[in-house]
Amino acid sequence: MMESRRNFMKGALGLAAASFLTRSGFSDEKKQKKSDLDGKWFDISLAQWSINKAFWSGEKDKMRFAEIANNEFGINAIEYVNQFYMKDYSAKMIDELARVSSGEGVDNVLIMCDREGRLGDPDDAKRTQAIENHLRWLEMAAALGCGAIRVNAASEGQFDVQLKLAADGLRRLSEIADTYGLNVIVENHGGLSSNGAWLAAVMRLVDHPRCGTLPDFGNFKINRETGEEYDRYLGTEQIMPFAKGVSAKTHAFNPEGFERDMDYLRLMDIVKRSGYRGYIGIEWEGKSLDEPTGILMTKKLLQKLGGRA
Repeated sequence: MMESRRNFMKGALGLAAASFLTRSGFSDEKKQKKSDLDGKWFDISLAQWSINKAFWSGEKDKMRFAEIANNEFGINAIEYVNQFYMKDYSAKMIDELARVSSGEGVDNVLIMCDREGRLGDPDDAKRTQAIENHLRWLEMAAALGCGAIRVNAASEGQFDVQLKLAADGLRRLSEIADTYGLNVIVENHGGLSSNGAWLAAVMRLVDHPRCGTLPDFGNFKINRETGEEYDRYLGTEQIMPFAKGVSAKTHAFNPEGFERDMDYLRLMDIVKRSGYRGYIGIEWEGKSLDEPTGILMTKKLLQKLGGRA
């Protein structure tokens, strides 16, 4: 199955090559000009989910995501969401995304992958199928010049059982991702994955340089039905040593422009002290403001705390 998919993608990889090289050159030149001397220590990216309502409704064109990020929000790095491209997945679609992002001078950072099965499924066949289901997103990420795909570590059973099952699926997928030169990064995204100690233990058990975490400031709810929640500050501290990405979730703001329900000064201090200097992605999920306003307010907050866009 993997061979047939690789053959299918040869066209997309070839068609995207020129635009990827152009984008890479732009990125290198841009980053050479950046310096920590002005107090800026990370780059801001935009998660596509921040505009999910507009994409689902058709108000905005998913194929123009890079153009929207650059022209409407002044952000030149983006994080795709696979759900918007499942139905129309093709080499032609991928090449068009590469063309648009290259034309805008926008860096493609990662693809967030959902609805592709549980990488820690107790059933061996289903776990293997989940790994297979992620291959097309590795291929798309490689064609776009991304650095990673973001996955989930969903499983079932007791704490230690889920630990071993999730580690098995992640290790196997990471070994495949390595052949593409890509990382597999896990978000705290409900269930035991929102338990910082558990997710850190998974990373240690996987023990693969291509496998890491994507700490999300707002995703520490373990059980939505009972309301069980893990301490977000402890959890962030526990999984930041493995971070290859960070998601700056926001829901609402106070009059001073800070996130109303999260201590962003504390969270960003944890991130900075960990030594992380990669992209931090805006992920607006609030209902109190429209999507563009929520995104711009999150951008302003991140810039205040050391972000470059």
